[in-house]
Amino acid sequence: MSTTQLVVASKQGDNSAFGRLLEQYRGYLLMLAHRHLSDQLRRRVDPVDIVQVTFLEAQRDLNSFRGETPAEFAGWLRGMLKNNVATAVTRHVMTQKRSVKREIAADGPAGNDSAGAPWITQLPGSTTSPSGVVIKAETALALVEALHQLPETQAEAIRLRYMEGLSLAQIVERMGKSDTAVAGLLKRGLQKLRTIIDPKNNPYM
Repeated sequence: MSTTQLVVASKQGDNSAFGRLLEQYRGYLLMLAHRHLSDQLRRRVDPVDIVQVTFLEAQRDLNSFRGETPAEFAGWLRGMLKNNVATAVTRHVMTQKRSVKREIAADGPAGNDSAGAPWITQLPGSTTSPSGVVIKAETALALVEALHQLPETQAEAIRLRYMEGLSLAQIVERMGKSDTAVAGLLKRGLQKLRTIIDPKNNPYM
């Protein structure tokens, strides 16, 4: 059966076809999960587990899939995967946020981050209501997607600083760049993020 035929058969309730269809996208989704997760997050969250959760959600929600083509099915899976990645990122960012905030306060205005940088650490950390969880996931997803619009070195510096909570000295060592170079990457990256995600229009950014 072609991929298109597998999509049609899956929607008609053929579980065997659905299993074969999902397997065709396993490698693609693993690649996406690896791309969206930093090195440190991959040590805490296995991309294989994120893909498996995505498959389980696809099985649960297949009746809600309205597409007909392989491309539409891939997009549907990709959306679920991104949400699952965002949830993992949110959990990790929440655990790191306080220590990062303390470090920023200690650095003060003379720190190497660009002015106003703390906005990126203002993800909601105390809200536990269902709506709060959704807001956190959506915010984290927006940040993850925005990072992929930056040059890789800028995105990596921001991930290390604000998602993994590394100090500037640790980032310098990890990236093998000078203090000045890392400070420049953070400054330019944050400036670019502000043009992609306007914190004035998002109380959590």
